[in-house]
Amino acid sequence: MQKATSPKVLGQILKSARSQKGLTQDDAGNLVGITQAMVSRIERGESNARIDTLFRLMSALELEVTIKPKEKETGQSEGDNW
Repeated sequence: MQKATSPKVLGQILKSARSQKGLTQDDAGNLVGITQAMVSRIERGESNARIDTLFRLMSALELEVTIKPKEKETGQSEGDNW
């Protein structure tokens, strides 16, 4: 299981899943109704994509989200780490 700890890491996970399925960015975009450019921005972690867009893309790539309490590392401060 991979942890998406930032938009950039989520983008890398999505890119890897897309590549494993043999899909181009254009193919993936067509599956969920977004442009190839938007897929590219999401994969680079540079998009302000709506949550429903991310869920549609994850669904098309046969991925799911699991929510659980964050494991704190020693010395880690409160808040997000992006």
